[in-house]
Amino acid sequence: MGTPVSQNNVAREAGCDPSALKKSRFPTLIVEIQQYLDEHTGKIPPSARQAKLAQRKKTRGLRERIDAVLRQRDQAVSMLNEANLKILELTDRVAELEAKLPVGNVLPLRQR
Repeated sequence: MGTPVSQNNVAREAGCDPSALKKSRFPTLIVEIQQYLDEHTGKIPPSARQAKLAQRKKTRGLRERIDAVLRQRDQAVSMLNEANLKILELTDRVAELEAKLPVGNVLPLRQR
């Protein structure tokens, strides 16, 4: 893509030393250059390097989001496994306590 326009680039294009283009010597030219820059700053397409940097930044952001989601998933799976283990332990405990209950002569009520 093109090089961004600046006073130094204009001087180089004209084959002059960039320091030769002084505001005190060429006030109207400097004003025209600044107006051009103000009007066309957003219209300059990004260079290939800038496009690559923007793509890397976007990719890095997506990678960070993926890593965060994977961490959340792993934490949720860990919590689920802990809950399942607790359920198994409590089920075994209930079965153990039910086995210790004395057999009584009381019959359960009929369900309606």
